[in-house]
Amino acid sequence: MSSGASSTGVRGYQQDLAYIHDAGFSDYALDAAPGLLKILKQYGITRGPIIDLGCGTGRWARELNRFGYEVYGVDQSPAMIRLARRTAPDSRFKTGSLWTCNLPPCNAITSIGECLNYCFDCDADKHAILSLFKRLHRALRPGGVFICDFAGPGRRPARGSRQHNSSGRDWAVTATSTVRGTNGMRRRIVAFRRIGKKQRRSEEVHDLRLYRANDICAILRRCGFRARILKAYGKFPLPRGIHGVVATKTKTN
Repeated sequence: MSSGASSTGVRGYQQDLAYIHDAGFSDYALDAAPGLLKILKQYGITRGPIIDLGCGTGRWARELNRFGYEVYGVDQSPAMIRLARRTAPDSRFKTGSLWTCNLPPCNAITSIGECLNYCFDCDADKHAILSLFKRLHRALRPGGVFICDFAGPGRRPARGSRQHNSSGRDWAVTATSTVRGTNGMRRRIVAFRRIGKKQRRSEEVHDLRLYRANDICAILRRCGFRARILKAYGKFPLPRGIHGVVATKTKTN
């Protein structure tokens, strides 16, 4: 399976794409933050520690810090982690896989922005999801909350392929999404970044496994969670094909 691995061993969001993600696509985390904070408070989570799986460049972690939460963020991209440490210096970050990283005891766990779909270092199949959710359940304190979102079948391009172009002051990116098998999608991302008078081109391939919301909720319940589907984080509606879930720990597993 191709996962966009480079000679450095980084499988996704290498230096240029990490920069572009932060410069041009941070709105998702920032727009979702008020609704996410409201959900945490609704479930009585008014202080940390909180684990953020797939923390990216730390935009969500910084919002949590602003409201007094302690954050431990994990991401498989060293470039993302370097940016996160500058963005949210009051948080702790570690480069690692969300599928295998150590999960210390915590009050809440979040995974925002399709992180559970990526097949960078794992097939991200239902067996992997089950194993992860069991680990999350053990890490959460009684009454703890898990909030995540993920891409479902509705995220697949209707005509088999879809292209999206975006650009900013010193960058441009073209992402081509194609159907892959019966429950997958592939994104081929070509990025251009201007550094001084020079322009650099990079390319990554991201494979994603897609899930139905009811299937994710069923796995969560099997692991001892009470789960419900979200269509929005507060006033922020989730994009087409993206599903949210909030789950609470109900028993010892």
